Amino acid sequence: MYKAIIFDLDGTLLNTLEDLKNSVNYALENNGMPARSMEEIREFVGNGVANLIRRAVPKGTEEEAEQNVFADFKKHYGVHCEDFTKPYPGINELLNELRAAGIKTAVVSNKLESAVKKLCRKYFGEGISAAAGDVEGRKRKPEPDSVFAVLEEVGVDANEAVYVGDSEVDVLTAENCGMDCISVSWGFRSRETLAKAGAKVIADTVEDIKKILL
Repeated sequence: MYKAIIFDLDGTLLNTLEDLKNSVNYALENNGMPARSMEEIREFVGNGVANLIRRAVPKGTEEEAEQNVFADFKKHYGVHCEDFTKPYPGINELLNELRAAGIKTAVVSNKLESAVKKLCRKYFGEGISAAAGDVEGRKRKPEPDSVFAVLEEVGVDANEAVYVGDSEVDVLTAENCGMDCISVSWGFRSRETLAKAGAKVIADTVEDIKKILL
């Protein structure tokens, strides 16, 4: 049995896509740029908000204009990150069962760390032992830095933990950390995309996760 489970946030524990789309489109339109569709935003997420904005602005956008969009996004998302966001079905029950079994739980995301901690507090409370996001001076996923930071915080070695996520970035993150990985197909990437990225274990439902972990 694993001693700790490290979860990705967006597309794994929380369905955040609607709020991300709304904040991206607010920022784009505020700077005279065309809005993006839900499917476009789904493809753009996964490598941090700076990359999300870089992909969302029109090709050839100058750096200063891109930074203006980024600033508007951060301001809007800081206020509206909870408007439509909600946990996927069965997630809170899973977290409660893991805690009851004595397994530590943590979140590592490429979202801004302030948003990560805010969302974890609101939706999971004591269900999450530690949370890390994008902060200046620490490399984002797929680099292992933020995962190692939360593992140290919960007092568990990488070889005693498993990483759970919904994207190609998460598969590579687990590999870079020397950790086992469980990919979930209910998030922002399809089962086919995950398999092509090298995912070896794919869970289609929360019940699948329970069968593996409990």
